[in-house]
Amino acid sequence: MLKLIREHRGFFLCATLAALALRLSFFVYFPEITDDSRVYADLATNWLQHGIYGQTVTVNGQPGTKVMPADTRLPGYPAFLAAIFWLFGPGNLKAVLLTQILVDLATCLIVADLTRRAVSDRAARIAFVAAALCPFLANYTAAELTETLSIFFTALALDCAVAALNRMYPAGTGICAETGVPSAVSGQALGHSSGQSSGQSSGQSSRQLWAASGAAIAACIMLRPDGGLLLSAVGIYLGMLAAKHLFTKNNAWKKNLADVLVAGVIVAALALAPLVPWTIRNFRTFHRFQPLAPRYANDADELIPRGFIRWVKTWMIDYASVEEIYWSVPDGKIDTAKLPSRAIDDSNPAEKAATLAVIADFNDLQDITPELDARFGKIAAERVRAHPVRYYFLLPVLRVADMWLRPRTEILPPDVRWWEFNDDTDLSAMAVGFGLLGLAYVGTALLGLARRPSGIRWAGLLVTFLLVRSAFLGTMENPEPRYTLECYPVVILCAAAYLAKRDRAAAI
Repeated sequence: MLKLIREHRGFFLCATLAALALRLSFFVYFPEITDDSRVYADLATNWLQHGIYGQTVTVNGQPGTKVMPADTRLPGYPAFLAAIFWLFGPGNLKAVLLTQILVDLATCLIVADLTRRAVSDRAARIAFVAAALCPFLANYTAAELTETLSIFFTALALDCAVAALNRMYPAGTGICAETGVPSAVSGQALGHSSGQSSGQSSGQSSRQLWAASGAAIAACIMLRPDGGLLLSAVGIYLGMLAAKHLFTKNNAWKKNLADVLVAGVIVAALALAPLVPWTIRNFRTFHRFQPLAPRYANDADELIPRGFIRWVKTWMIDYASVEEIYWSVPDGKIDTAKLPSRAIDDSNPAEKAATLAVIADFNDLQDITPELDARFGKIAAERVRAHPVRYYFLLPVLRVADMWLRPRTEILPPDVRWWEFNDDTDLSAMAVGFGLLGLAYVGTALLGLARRPSGIRWAGLLVTFLLVRSAFLGTMENPEPRYTLECYPVVILCAAAYLAKRDRAAAI
């Protein structure tokens, strides 16, 4: 990558300055501090000042009087904040956001390097510009949330994995570029074409790269539990690669089976290693087995409204309902006027009456009691029995589509109901523009996969990651567009592969 930068200094300098200007504009005009941000900052401050990884709680009506150990959030992002607070002062969120800008600029370079390894130098330059000018990545640098770091380590893990695969299977050794799966090869074993010492050197360097990939995945996991999806994707792909080695009739391939298995062990061991002390700490402190963080970021004595959540999953498909309905519980009221028609079945009077009654009772209490939650759960169970295909297949697909395709303005001023055009002209234009830009990124990436799969090495690994993450997101009841941002390094790579081909054709 350094060679490519030296050869195109002016290009990379101009693109970097443009990237910096874009991110600074979000920093100045649209900084975002959410409730999650305050939780992370509290954890970091207490860890730094009191040596306790915990949250400040209220005692006898006096806020901020005691720090209690917590396991509701993994320690990756609080550790990052604590380091910034130690360097620049407690609570210095401006320093956090400026640091995230630098991290995201590094992400642009990593995405370019990943594209260079998987496609070409020309595609790498396109990918760098696409990442540098991507407002979706830039936007979250101005938010005190985990997204920027998660995207960085995701891109780094994939870059190291592709680099390791390239070392194990050099070009011209029979690799199927379209899928990244070995094909039948005649001749010398892969990775050993230059003699035994060369093969040993290649194997050693590839193991170092697999270790780096595993360490990056570990960082993803320690930032958010869903970082483990990347480990699953790499594991699935290496499993397919090992199966190809195992069942091939070519003896040369069988000799490399051990390399693939060792790669899987290295990645898994490094990725999961940080969870060992975290799990031990949680067991000693809370006397329960908690290797990640609770699914709903809840305290042990906090009621999880599983019945309500299941009811929501019987109709939820869009982010607008997340803000207006899902986040209203348990501290607000449910506005039935904002419920989509699919949430209440008019053709079933008994269900409609039961739904409106339980919502009315909740609005009176403004709290979810076990009895109310059980009533929501009963309605949900009846809806699932009546429409199992809709619940288990159609709604998850629609939730994933919403996360991928809706305008990514959830932490920007445009109204969540952007399609009603209730905002002023500028905000409405922003929402429409972001929506069209998102369609352009995703659409071009799909063209790259459809028309240029043979031009993307290890496309199988990249597509596996996209599919695994999307499938998991479909199981969630709250379709938030930010959950697909970790996929954007792959989206940009595939889009660059398509544009690089188009650019070459135009030049000819």
